[in-house]
Amino acid sequence: MRLITRFELAGQTEIELYGLLREVFNELARSEPDTHQRRNALASIENIQREIGLRTPCP
Repeated sequence: MRLITRFELAGQTEIELYGLLREVFNELARSEPDTHQRRNALASIENIQREIGLRTPCP
């Protein structure tokens, strides 16, 4: 799996981000320990969650 950057995520809707988060999580579950696919999946999940967090309105 390739790393998904925050730049790529900026152009997606929140619904698309949640769908992508699900896909990447499934990739993570299928990955072998200590591989670059797993590291990229983990970093991509962090980037997606960060982007979702930026869009969530604060009270």
